[in-house]
Amino acid sequence: MTSIRKIPVREFFRNPEKSGFDLSPNGQYISYMAPYQDRMNIHVRKMGQEDVKRITSVTERDISGYFWADDHRIVYLRDNGGDENYYLTVVDKDGQNERVLTQFDNVRTQVIDDLEDFPDEVIIGLNQRNPQVFDAYRLNLSTGEIHMIAENPGNIMGWLTDHDGALRIAVTSDGVNTTLLHRETEEQEFQPLLTTNFKESASPLFFTFDNKNLFATSNLGRDKSAIVILDTTNGEEVEKIFEHPEVDVSNLSYSKKRKVLTGISYTTWKRERTFLDDEAEKRYLWLKDQLGEDEVAIMSHNKNEDKFIVRTYSDRSLGAYYFYDQATNQLEKLVEISPWLKKEEMAEMKPITYTSRDGLIIHGYLSLPLGKKAEKLPLVVNPHGGPWVRDSWGFNPEVQFLANRGYAVLQMNYRGSTGYGRVFWEASFKQWGLKMQDDISDGVQYLIDQGIADPQKVAIYGGSYGGYATLAGLTFTPDLYACGVDYVGVSNLFTFLQTIPPYWKPMLEMMYEMVGHPEHMKDQFEQTSPALQAHKIKAPLLIAQGAKDPRVNKAESDQIVQALKDRGIDVDYLVKDNEGHGFHNEENRFEFYEEMERFLAKYLDHGLSQL
Repeated sequence: MTSIRKIPVREFFRNPEKSGFDLSPNGQYISYMAPYQDRMNIHVRKMGQEDVKRITSVTERDISGYFWADDHRIVYLRDNGGDENYYLTVVDKDGQNERVLTQFDNVRTQVIDDLEDFPDEVIIGLNQRNPQVFDAYRLNLSTGEIHMIAENPGNIMGWLTDHDGALRIAVTSDGVNTTLLHRETEEQEFQPLLTTNFKESASPLFFTFDNKNLFATSNLGRDKSAIVILDTTNGEEVEKIFEHPEVDVSNLSYSKKRKVLTGISYTTWKRERTFLDDEAEKRYLWLKDQLGEDEVAIMSHNKNEDKFIVRTYSDRSLGAYYFYDQATNQLEKLVEISPWLKKEEMAEMKPITYTSRDGLIIHGYLSLPLGKKAEKLPLVVNPHGGPWVRDSWGFNPEVQFLANRGYAVLQMNYRGSTGYGRVFWEASFKQWGLKMQDDISDGVQYLIDQGIADPQKVAIYGGSYGGYATLAGLTFTPDLYACGVDYVGVSNLFTFLQTIPPYWKPMLEMMYEMVGHPEHMKDQFEQTSPALQAHKIKAPLLIAQGAKDPRVNKAESDQIVQALKDRGIDVDYLVKDNEGHGFHNEENRFEFYEEMERFLAKYLDHGLSQL
């Protein structure tokens, strides 16, 4: 058996050397995030020069995101300890004149439009007037003046501007039905354009280049979402741009300078592209030819669209960032994102499919440890969070860490995972702990039947909904798993729906349709809430929770821990007071994954010392 180097846990989960590269609008400056006192902060340097200026000095928590407001200023977002009440701060590119713009108690800031053509302004959403909904404001970055441009009557869930920065689209929801509102100018009142139930959607992407109609994704009259054009006079589909027979299509790119559509991307088992523009295709193919086998993505460009930030990535590498000057055809490597991780030591993430017990095709990924035969391996099942998202091919540090420790790792897109059409998504409604869980169990059984997984050495680990699936797996199939790790997971469906953030409240009726109603489905909720059925749990459990989590309240983890302690069962419970929905601070990630390593080695007992 080939000997594989045991890579230290911290190498998988340390902050990247540099990430989040962006170009100033004029292309003369490059910005990126890099660690300062173990927190990701913004750095800027002038193109062609070596001197770098760190322009932020945040030490409590990583900066959540940033963008160039103009050639001289950067706007960034941060929150307080993971509470997700983000606020905006503006700072000059030399680090001077830093000013907090939107920090209010228990208020969350959304960026609606960075208004690229209006460098002194941005359009933001604030839930200051009403915690449940976001009004739209125009914010002056120089004076700090905030002016409301649209008051939310209580049902608007999103806004969209046209190419001139005018706020002209609003999307409303009563929890079950969605209405697209439109207006010709900001001086007019919004008028209903199209109403659908939430199971159907016509979601606007951006206006056509004459600002008259809308490019949108739509599954109206079809199972898989397609790219279409909607008429803003009547809401009707006037043209279908692109659809795929197997998966939803939702990503449409365009050139703001040349006013042309450039390409469409979608995910089958990995990302695929269809180009609509010769220039964009030629550029992509040239970059692919220069950069080799890894996937290539353009991350940023200047306003003139002739200078680009390019990134490579694969299932075995976070890749590298490059600067590409199209005018001179020069390609410069900026940084390898995590050079301490060697591609040849990483596992391949291969697509698999299996059939659920009721006949659905379930797509997923299997990562096998290097140097080991695919026979009777200890297995970690890793259901994704959401649940209405999907797992995709790419580098996943958790998967690589587990594979390096000798575990096979199974990720599956159980029913309800997005991207596979409306029928597959709807098959998950009111199926938490039931058919959704069966899809996970059936994946385990598939690998056992194939001889890949050792039936005595199967663990389950997940975060958020994946944490719920972990608890549900230990509770409802107690003989299937040797142990489980729950990371910020739901344990009680009753209390989960009672403690959602206030800005989720307008979607509560939709949550009732998708998860279930606590009053009308009381018996089912009691049977599918692990905290209320904890007497069925037999396997050891590790739980990690952020104290400030606004989505999955700390009480969710407290309940399951208490229920097991009441039975005399000790639970490994890691709580971090400076974290929210997931651990973002580097030292907390280290502690969690080091604890997970010890926990899995103890209960799967697969000869860790032999690695």
